[in-house]
Amino acid sequence: MNPTPVSDPLASTAAPTLCTPELEALAAIERRVLWLATSIIHHANRVRPNPSGIKVGGHQASSASMATIMTSLWFGQLRAEDRVSVKPHASPVLHSINYLLGSLDEKYLTTLREFGGLQSYPSRAKDPDPVDYSTGSVGIGATAPIWGAISRRYIETVSGGTVNGGAVNGGTVNGGTVNGGAVSGTPGRGRQYSLVGDAELDEGAIWEAVLDSNVADLGEIVWIVDLNRQSLDRVVPNVAAGKIERLFEAAGWQVITVRFGHLLESLLARPGGGALRERILDMSNPEYQRLLRCSPEEVRRRLPGGGADAAVIAELISGVDDHTLTRAIRNLGGHDLAALREAYSRIDDTRPTVIIAYTIKGNGLPTEGHPQNHSSLLTVDQYRQLADAMGEDPDAPWGRFDADSTEGQLVRTTAEALRRVAEPATAPPAVPVDFGRTPSGTATTQAALGRTLLDVNRAAPAVARRLVTVSPDVSSSTNLAGWVNKVGVWSVEERTNWFSDDAETVMHWHEKPTGQHIELGIAEVNLVSLLGELGATWSRWGQPLFPIGVLYDPFVERALEPWSYGIYAGGQSILVGTPSGVTLAPEGGAHQSIKTPSIGLEQPNCTSYEPAFAIDVEWTLLASMSQLGRPGGKSAYLRLSTKPVDQQLAAVPADPAARERRRRQAVAGGYLLRATPAPAATIAAMGAMVPDALAAADRLGAQGTAVDVVCVTSPGLLYEALQGRNGQNPDAPTWILDQILPAERAVPMVTVLDGHPHTLAFLAGVHQVKSRNLGVDAFGQAGAVDDVYRYHGIDTDSMVRAVLDLVQ
Repeated sequence: MNPTPVSDPLASTAAPTLCTPELEALAAIERRVLWLATSIIHHANRVRPNPSGIKVGGHQASSASMATIMTSLWFGQLRAEDRVSVKPHASPVLHSINYLLGSLDEKYLTTLREFGGLQSYPSRAKDPDPVDYSTGSVGIGATAPIWGAISRRYIETVSGGTVNGGAVNGGTVNGGTVNGGAVSGTPGRGRQYSLVGDAELDEGAIWEAVLDSNVADLGEIVWIVDLNRQSLDRVVPNVAAGKIERLFEAAGWQVITVRFGHLLESLLARPGGGALRERILDMSNPEYQRLLRCSPEEVRRRLPGGGADAAVIAELISGVDDHTLTRAIRNLGGHDLAALREAYSRIDDTRPTVIIAYTIKGNGLPTEGHPQNHSSLLTVDQYRQLADAMGEDPDAPWGRFDADSTEGQLVRTTAEALRRVAEPATAPPAVPVDFGRTPSGTATTQAALGRTLLDVNRAAPAVARRLVTVSPDVSSSTNLAGWVNKVGVWSVEERTNWFSDDAETVMHWHEKPTGQHIELGIAEVNLVSLLGELGATWSRWGQPLFPIGVLYDPFVERALEPWSYGIYAGGQSILVGTPSGVTLAPEGGAHQSIKTPSIGLEQPNCTSYEPAFAIDVEWTLLASMSQLGRPGGKSAYLRLSTKPVDQQLAAVPADPAARERRRRQAVAGGYLLRATPAPAATIAAMGAMVPDALAAADRLGAQGTAVDVVCVTSPGLLYEALQGRNGQNPDAPTWILDQILPAERAVPMVTVLDGHPHTLAFLAGVHQVKSRNLGVDAFGQAGAVDDVYRYHGIDTDSMVRAVLDLVQ
């Protein structure tokens, strides 16, 4: 799409009516930001060689929509301790601002979406310039500052409130104001801004976060909604700011709407302006957008409409010259620097705030307001016309302001105010590897989780102080009650526990700022989003945490995208899925997870474990914690069960050296649980299926068929070891395969797990043996465990038959 410009491309970026030297300088910076962002995308698509011919893209129109908002924010409001999540499609604007501020080298401006260059969307981990929050997945980056705010408050209790906000010279410009705009917010803590595209508000995760009960107390939260009323495909007809306002207000947020700029407001203040205001407010989004593509003559014909006040409106605009008229209809609040400044000055820091700013997609570009401008790119001719109108050089587009100019001085002052002091990183405390206890009797791996947390609290208080658990209203049903009773529940303010004296209350809900368990509503997306931010405090504020999130395993799939995105963004945490599998037999198919074992295997930067015994839970959980809160660390996913298991079956060696060998094997991916002198087959089992595999081995042995049993704790680690052996992952350790599947014991293999069978199918490839792979590949059924196992073919009988099929 290459529409012909129909109006002055600078009309909507001209200085506002209420001009001062400061605003004029800010308007000049705004135009330079728009030019740079447009040029970054233009170079990637029209200048840089593209041998593949695949479109690079970059969202010029969406960037233009945000240029005014982001300029006004960075060069007038932000302090060093503030953090900002930038909407994905405005990443070129962020890079342009960072370039002007001196925190991005010019060499990167030509590398948008190039290997090793500027990322498609803001990335903390991969971009070369400062990025506060990684964004890119709809709705997730928008809510990240909410969870960042909770994490920021939480670490104040861990560090004794000594966390540095990152401010230089108090983090303010000109004694607490920037160009006359008041800078407020909680001292030292900083505001958490989120720049949100209005189309993102369609994402349900947005409202799950907004409605969470913890959020209403977070006055440092400020969202700015870029209300351009366009999505990828169209002008959205039903984007009603009033509805959005009511939704936020119902959640307890302060709502500030910035509809019109000062030029348009001055027009509406004239006789007949009331009728024009109602006409614009009542106009559908597509009709308004069409006005932006009209000549002045067409605007005069279309704008009055066909209502009773058409003549009054026509009379009003007849006295307005063409240039002012076309500027006025574009003068929305989100493109008026003075109007935005006034909105910022009204922020109430005692509760969350949303600023709804009316904008135009493609503002200031020839593609302005076109219904299909989302992916459009300026042609070479259009780009040169834009350069001419802006007074820029298309052949040398990367100019900065002269240091002695008013603009240059404002840029320098802003850069100094926003410079952050690197917080000295606190090293995470050493995590024990083994508490030396050997569980006995009958226990579940889910119950072992709660016991291990209490053991950490007893044996390693420095570690326990940085441990925080998160749950979506399932603490009691996932065996966290003892831990919660011990450490309390985190809340912004202490609340009275009215059941503390009730003798029949087993789980005590003591809510206080020093609590170490955070309870969310039934919203798994919120849980993993918070988990990601708690897992990033070591890199944001130099304060490591050991965050553990617990949820029902089937709902890992519901939360998969934000969980994975949190890991991508640098969060390091532990996710526990429990109860899991069809072993949760009476609950039926709706609560029986099938695909989660393979999810754990395939998730980058994450080690998955499915322990069979309580001691394995302890060892793998502690090993997972030791990987958190540090450079090069990794997340973990533990899949636990409510199946009672005789802990004597674990056969934990009594000798200390042998015990340590077993622990290392369990942490590395598995161990040979039962070895026979001359095995005819191997059963490799995982998690809840290990006791049944041992029973199958007993029955086969009684028939004269000797069987080894391998207890797999982490298919992902074993797969990495196999890749290492094959030379595809030279950094992966391979010793574990030699110890649990030695070549001299290579025999036909049956794999079995309470999950999809392909998760362990690769093990037969270690020595290229024949195999049968048992698991769950159909929706579950309600019933007794034995009946459900039999239905899916993972019961003891099925294992016995599978081995005999292979060896006879």
